[in-house]
Amino acid sequence: MGNADRLRQIADAVREAGSLSVGELAGLTGASEMTVRRDLEALAAQGVLERVRGGARSLLLRGEEPPFSLRVREGVEVKERIAASVASLIADGETVVLDSGTTCLAVARELRGRRVTVMPLSLQSVHILAESPGSTTLLVPGGRPRPGEGALTGPLALSSLTALRFDTAVIGCCGLTAGQGLTAYDLDDAAVKQAAINSAGRVVAATEGGKLSRTAHAFVAPVTALHTLVTDASAPRDEIEAIRAAGTDVMTV
Repeated sequence: MGNADRLRQIADAVREAGSLSVGELAGLTGASEMTVRRDLEALAAQGVLERVRGGARSLLLRGEEPPFSLRVREGVEVKERIAASVASLIADGETVVLDSGTTCLAVARELRGRRVTVMPLSLQSVHILAESPGSTTLLVPGGRPRPGEGALTGPLALSSLTALRFDTAVIGCCGLTAGQGLTAYDLDDAAVKQAAINSAGRVVAATEGGKLSRTAHAFVAPVTALHTLVTDASAPRDEIEAIRAAGTDVMTV
């Protein structure tokens, strides 16, 4: 097992159990207790878990969003496939507002170098698109970065969105169901997503299949606000059919 896979397995196990000892984690991963202790120190430094005597415990309450530093390493290949499909929907010359989150970060990489105008709503995507060749036009919004996330929120971000009109909004999801619509974990993030949706002629949601069975507490928009959903084949079949029945085109990769 590689280092990244082991870290992800440890983080997932601690989050699921609430707390685990070094010995339990060593048995789970097949690594030595010394290696597990180093892994726990690294994960604690990233804010993924809390190091306690003899082991670690989760910092997350049920229903909380895992930290960006953990999410960015999860499902990388799936996010890349979703991002490539999203990018294929965007024509040269379009103006795009690109949401924050790890899947939208993968979309930023796909759009880098394309002849498009993009306003990213996260510092990570701003950085990626700032290094694009001259064919890509970057618009940098105002806003206050969320600690640990880099997502831009607050009045300046909202003003940037209300001042402009985009061909396409690419929106990430914390949760999405046909009944509850698109939801987010953070109220400020939800407000920015709403403004991005309202500023665009077309809305494309991009998310891994597991989020189609999840609902976060901050409502963003009904599923009818989405023109297209791009997800992966792990998404629940009944949820996909319910979203299609609401009038949203669904692409699975």
